[in-house]
This record gives sequence, C-alpha cells and structure tokens, in this order.
Amino acid sequence: MPPRLANHRLWAPWRLEYLKGEKSSACIFCSKPALPDDEAFIVTRGISCFVILNAFPYTNGHVMVAPYEHTGDLRGLEPDASAELTALTKRSLSAIERVYGPEGFNLGMNLGEVAGAGFAGHVHMHVVPRWKGDTNFMPVVGDTRVMPEALPDSWSRLREAFEEVSA
Repeated sequence: MPPRLANHRLWAPWRLEYLKGEKSSACIFCSKPALPDDEAFIVTRGISCFVILNAFPYTNGHVMVAPYEHTGDLRGLEPDASAELTALTKRSLSAIERVYGPEGFNLGMNLGEVAGAGFAGHVHMHVVPRWKGDTNFMPVVGDTRVMPEALPDSWSRLREAFEEVSA
C-alpha cells in the first residue's frame, strides 16, 4: 500500500500565481511575441516561428515551438512555416541536449480542445526532455511536479545554447 500523503505538506508557493491568476482567453502564442524575449521566455525567434519555454513545464527545459500565425490546423500552415517549425523543433532537441543532457524526449501536438490542447486555436509543438525515473510518486500520487530550476535560469541557459547550435 502506498504511503499516505495526507499528513505531509508540499510547499509550492510559485503555483499560487497560476491557481489564483485570472485566466485570460488571449492566445499566449499571439501575445507573447510582442513582449521582450526575457519577459516572455522566448528562447529564439525565426522568420515564421519561435521557441518559448512552457510556463508550467512537465520538466525543466520543456519548450514549445509555435508559428506566429494564429491557426489551429497544422495543414493550414504555409510550407515555409511548416518547415521552420520542424527545423526549430530539431534545434530545440540539440539545445536542450546541450543544457540538460536528457536520455530521451517527448514531442507532441494536441490538435483541438478534445485532444487536450490548452490553446486549441494555435498549433504548437511540445518538446519535453525526459530521464529514466523522472516520473516518481510526486506527479503520480501527489499531483505535484518538482522543478529544480527557475524559469529565468532555464531561459538564460537555453537562450545561450540556441545561439551555439546550428540552424
């Protein structure tokens, strides 16, 4: 029988901003590119697409690659944007590998609200670094993720790595 967590306290005060914050209907993939990169956590920009840290990541280094164009249909992307989305996804793999040394990756898109897309109207690719044993009792039993690195630190390290990996 698994240990009971009812008598334990798991403090994650940084989550309060997310839990109590106003839920905006604005598309983050449309609004964030207008902000400075360090404020928006955009690690690199291309002509048609950009790479942004996930503000509520599954693991450190979890980024999303998105086109500037607001479309929920991957088939609707212009060929150049589609090619750049793939190229930036590949660069993300290299940059994350350089910074975090993961043992594998999850790549994925949730197309449509029913598929789990938080922003169903805007296509985006998740790039999630993975390690053996990175899923333990915390997310499974406690519904809590432990992030050892703050987002600004992740942004700085990944930004530098993106400058070092070839396009």
